[in-house]
Amino acid sequence: MNVLRSIVLFLLAALAEIGGAWLVWQGVREHRGLLFAGLGVLALGAYGFVATLQPDPQFGRILAAYGGIFVAGSLVWGTLVDGFRPDRWDVTGATICLVGVAIIMYAPRG
Repeated sequence: MNVLRSIVLFLLAALAEIGGAWLVWQGVREHRGLLFAGLGVLALGAYGFVATLQPDPQFGRILAAYGGIFVAGSLVWGTLVDGFRPDRWDVTGATICLVGVAIIMYAPRG
């Protein structure tokens, strides 16, 4: 149950952080205005809160593992939202990152 909860929280955190960064990007780089940028800032704040809900108490472990989620999630976001087409190296790198997440977060500890 803790593993499932952790995965769901990682996905929510990725949605908030990547979505928030995308909104700020749209507001500033694509000249869509302060509303986009402001919503992005709120989403980025939500990301910070969601990360605190992880069942593991170690901040460093959570953020290190989340880095791998962020890498893979960013490629998925780019594919679904911006029409980005990852190449085999993008996919390979993201896969390596997700293996790292699994080791960092879910390896048995004694």
